Amino acid sequence: MHWRIDAGGQTIALATSGGIPEVIWWGPSLPMDEDLAQLALAQANDITGGMLDRLPALSLSPEPGRAFQGQPGHLLAQVDGTPLAPAFTFDRAEASLGRLTLISRADGLTLSHHLTAHPTGVITLKTTLQSDAPIRVHWLAAPVLPAPQQGEMIDIHGKWIGEFHLIRTPWSPGIRQRESRTGRSGHEHPPYLILAGQGCTNTQGHALALHYAWSGGHRMVAEELPDGRRQIQFGAPLGAETAPGTHFETAEVIAACSTTGLNGIAATLQQDLRDRVVQWPDPARPRPVHYNCWEAVYFDHKLDTLAEIATRAAALGAERFVLDDGWFGKRDDDTTSLGDWTIDRAKWPDGLHPLIAHIHSLGMTFGLWFEPEMINPNSDLYRAHPDWLLGPADQITGRNQMVLNLALPQVRENLFHQVSAILTEYPIDYVKWDHNRLLPVVDVAQTHGIYDLLSRLRAAHPTVEIESCASGGGRIDAGILAHTHRVWLSDSNDALERLRIQHDAALFLPAAVTGSHVGPRHCHTSGRVLPMAFRAWVAAQRHMGFEMDLRELTEDEALTLAKVTRWWKDNRDWTLQGTIHRLDSDDPAVTAELQLAKDGHRFVTFAGQATTSRQILPRPLRLTGLDPAARYSVTLINPEDAPRQSRGATALKTTPLTLTGQALMTRGLLLPVAWPATMWVVEGTRL
Repeated sequence: MHWRIDAGGQTIALATSGGIPEVIWWGPSLPMDEDLAQLALAQANDITGGMLDRLPALSLSPEPGRAFQGQPGHLLAQVDGTPLAPAFTFDRAEASLGRLTLISRADGLTLSHHLTAHPTGVITLKTTLQSDAPIRVHWLAAPVLPAPQQGEMIDIHGKWIGEFHLIRTPWSPGIRQRESRTGRSGHEHPPYLILAGQGCTNTQGHALALHYAWSGGHRMVAEELPDGRRQIQFGAPLGAETAPGTHFETAEVIAACSTTGLNGIAATLQQDLRDRVVQWPDPARPRPVHYNCWEAVYFDHKLDTLAEIATRAAALGAERFVLDDGWFGKRDDDTTSLGDWTIDRAKWPDGLHPLIAHIHSLGMTFGLWFEPEMINPNSDLYRAHPDWLLGPADQITGRNQMVLNLALPQVRENLFHQVSAILTEYPIDYVKWDHNRLLPVVDVAQTHGIYDLLSRLRAAHPTVEIESCASGGGRIDAGILAHTHRVWLSDSNDALERLRIQHDAALFLPAAVTGSHVGPRHCHTSGRVLPMAFRAWVAAQRHMGFEMDLRELTEDEALTLAKVTRWWKDNRDWTLQGTIHRLDSDDPAVTAELQLAKDGHRFVTFAGQATTSRQILPRPLRLTGLDPAARYSVTLINPEDAPRQSRGATALKTTPLTLTGQALMTRGLLLPVAWPATMWVVEGTRL
């Protein structure tokens, strides 16, 4: 028996000879008349010395009881811990348009693998396990996929204020295993994997990608078996299912395929997150320019100060004012009051109404910071309910805080009513939802709990947008974005750091959900002092905002920030609906991207000079994604940012150019000489 499922430019084909089905093709689209029986026959391997007399299948869930030599797709036990090694046989397929479920059975167990094709070009895969009697699940993989026989792995490493580093690893016999056991998707290695073909670059070559849509940590196994076959597994961390049960399921793993390099992966995953995963309260509403007060005042909330800053923010183009940490309980520092979500009347004797009224009078909307999953030992809630704590009472704190056990219905009920009361009393259109410590235990029930709480709040307050922040980029995945609308990519507002972080995160994240703010002149996380033009243009690459004490701005800085903000607002209708293409820069000192409108008629290129180039003059910057036969008018919109060492007659400094897509993608653009921390911005229009 054979099946196939297609989405966009990819096909997954499967077959079975009686056991759990296996994938016989995952890659670029097969012709619709491909003979799947012949394709399955072509996968049959030889047998040689040192092997068993039959090769165990690399199925959708390789079985530990079938002499499989690699990592199994499931590890099960009876309630008392006795291992279970059921021998599954294929039962039936259930197929409808764009959906395929393959069901296998064994001794009171039903193992189902669900595949769904989506118009955004991805295929999602999920595993469910049903048992007639309670069992324990130590490991359950989402449907297991084979990996190609050439190329390398690209996965993600990061840290606080240094997220989304790309790690390239060649295949070799054995296992590359990454496991996030921090209770969130994590800075350290979030749940993404790209399988890049030989010679794959941003703009050319073959690639496959997987994204595990789960916020509670994960385990990834990329294994080359002794016989040379390769498999990829994703699931929750080992032992994360802490209770016996009769029903278990993985999160979805999102699969994408590209024949146009890493940018093909980026284009598919960006579109999928923006157009399918995120559920916008009002999709037609322009994404507003943010102002966040955190790096201006921290916990020192004073109405007159914040009102003055809000007036300046509105004058510069901000459309939403976000009041960050410090408004509740007795919150004068980070040692107290998490869990007590009531207004601090010492700071706000009349509540937040006077501030909100002032903000509304300026034409801005109002947003508010929460961190509901956490609790301080010094809080009324902890004193009343120490039994609501997740993990042991003597655990190490993180940022002076502990975690509430969201598996408990009474905890979720309490948090829902506290947060909902604030959202009901005040006209709030946005919540910054933070998560500032690692979890003391690994338990899938905690993640199900936060999903449930967010779902209830969104149902009760459907017009409120929510940002996911976790010490910056510690919880960025499709699982949390199904319940939120924006991510805070990093706590670093250092524009040089952000340039690189945003560039690498663009392989997975669209601009519309990626918050990026213009930070203070003297960066609070790096100590750097960077030009306003560079800080502003880096923020303008994504969902733009400001996060500084605006009273520090010089007149020139304010004029520059207002100019860039106007540009962003004038162009956001197409940039945030377009696609970010990373450029293959021939100068490692330059980090560059091209944002292409959905209809292909407009683009903007950002070329960030991060360090000093080794050669004297700039190398040509080759563009991508354009129509080779079309003609484009290209204009450098910020020639005033050229340093005094730029003395030549580079054409773009003084006049637009008209060039074909072929010329722009083959030879490229010659930009002026630049100091480090300069961003060149080139607009293009198809003629």
